[in-house]
Amino acid sequence: MAIRLDDAEATEAFGRALAPLLRPGDVIALQGALGAGKTTLARGVLRGLGHQGDVASPTFPIVQSYDPPDTRIPFWHVDLYRIEHPQELDELGLDDALADAAMLIEWPERLPRLWPHALRLTFVVDAADSRALTAEVPPAWGSRWSPR
Repeated sequence: MAIRLDDAEATEAFGRALAPLLRPGDVIALQGALGAGKTTLARGVLRGLGHQGDVASPTFPIVQSYDPPDTRIPFWHVDLYRIEHPQELDELGLDDALADAAMLIEWPERLPRLWPHALRLTFVVDAADSRALTAEVPPAWGSRWSPR
């Protein structure tokens, strides 16, 4: 399934529409080149969860967590771009976080394995700088998945 996202506003709007579907334990894995729109989509998800503050990619802290009342549910925004060794992942506590938080992961290909229930979203940017988002929807998302 491919979803066309013509600009940053459409990408953020898609994230906002995705947010109400999230529940603790969910994982959204975002793949795509630098500048493809991953953080913009994450910003939309956070806005849809109720966050009003700034949203930057957590490239340097790696994990940025958000909690109620700032968001509807606990939420972790994770950016694995700077991860160089799998041992670094153990220190993050990602498995533990899923007990009560939803998670969005940029650069999930740095993980040795991805949870089988993860919603996989991949950005593809064409020559005209237009974006298409392809989705691999696991059974765990069942009837919740509604791309628009």
